[in-house]
Amino acid sequence: MATVELTKDNFEEVVTDDSFVIIDFWASWCGPCRQFAPVFERSSDKHEDIVFAKVDTEAQPELAGAFNVQSIPTLAVIRDNVLVFQQAGALPENVFEDLVGQARGLDMDEVRQSVSE
Repeated sequence: MATVELTKDNFEEVVTDDSFVIIDFWASWCGPCRQFAPVFERSSDKHEDIVFAKVDTEAQPELAGAFNVQSIPTLAVIRDNVLVFQQAGALPENVFEDLVGQARGLDMDEVRQSVSE
């Protein structure tokens, strides 16, 4: 599946319509971002049931600010409208795939219970 470009205009729709979204915050001038982009694209092709989205932090500073992005690339994982993971830094492909698997395996009832406490 091709990645989706997230903007402040479509963010709410994408995140609420899809139960599993992985976001890559990036910028065109960022070397590590460009290095990570093919890893992100390959993973999006493997996991067609997950929405892989990209936020250009230069074009969408409001979204970057809403996620308190301090450095890029930053990855965020949202399951059932809950932010379950956020971390700065480009990940090697095997580590990224492990992250996708861990996020997929989360018991969201448990996560929601934990968040509510």
